[in-house]
Amino acid sequence: MYAITIPEPGGPEALVWAEVPDPVPGEGEVLVEVVASAVNRADLLQRQGAYNPPPGASPYPGLECAGRVTALGPGVSGWAVGDEVCALLSGGGYAEQVVVPAGQLFPVPEGVDLVTAAALPEVTSTVWSNVFMISHLRPGETLLAHGGSSGIGTMAIQLGKAVGAKVAVTAGSKEKLAFCQELGADILINYREQDFVEEIERATDGSGADVILDNMGAKYLERNVRALAVNGRLAIIGMQGGVKGELNIATLLNKRAAVTATSLRGRPATEKASIVAAVREHVWPLIAGGHVRPIVDRTVPMREAAAAHRVLEESSHIGKVLLTR
Repeated sequence: MYAITIPEPGGPEALVWAEVPDPVPGEGEVLVEVVASAVNRADLLQRQGAYNPPPGASPYPGLECAGRVTALGPGVSGWAVGDEVCALLSGGGYAEQVVVPAGQLFPVPEGVDLVTAAALPEVTSTVWSNVFMISHLRPGETLLAHGGSSGIGTMAIQLGKAVGAKVAVTAGSKEKLAFCQELGADILINYREQDFVEEIERATDGSGADVILDNMGAKYLERNVRALAVNGRLAIIGMQGGVKGELNIATLLNKRAAVTATSLRGRPATEKASIVAAVREHVWPLIAGGHVRPIVDRTVPMREAAAAHRVLEESSHIGKVLLTR
């Protein structure tokens, strides 16, 4: 088969479409013929040599895909050759074929085409696990999602509104904030022009955000804690703003707040299977009912993955950028 390889870390030009060995499904795994994959920030880090795949994972980038089951490994039940699926991966989505643990497969949601389904596994799993399974967002609470126009952000807006929360977002342009508002965001903050701590305090009458979903890491740590409500929960899922920050423990104690940090890619298969099962139970019906939808900015041929990486580096997109076969 062919896959996007990274012979040497570097810029987008480091991505090379090359012939590689065909994968073979093992115990509890299925082989999927990839129709589409999606580009995530983790892929950019892997390309740069800063985020290696976990042990045993495919060496090729790509943390999600959609396609058709072409073979079943020993011990697999509940799936059949020919099933149309999308999947959460530890790597290997930028390829013609990929092996997936059966517990990380999703059926394609009703009303979503196969290519577009590639935009769903990573964002739904990330948002549901962090905002709901860990941070326990409840109806009537306020969720602040940084990077509101990103794939993660657009899903967080929709799921937050679906459960009856008030949703605040940060984004870097009027156009992106307008799109967030169309999706249902209540509080719109331009991080280039406004202080999100002040804006959250103003919009919540001084209470703060009950849950913050953060992709920035160190750069926003101190301000995120200040923006939290009493008993607030900060979920850190990215480090675009660096890896080392200063945390005021007194502020955290006074607010009886919690800070968690998670990475989906490196979790054991059993944990991923639990997250996938929860997403199928709670999110898939919302998609089938038209209450939540994947947001796709554009599609790019997989062999031209470098162009897609440049789009993410420019942050010129809204939602997801997909790679198609």
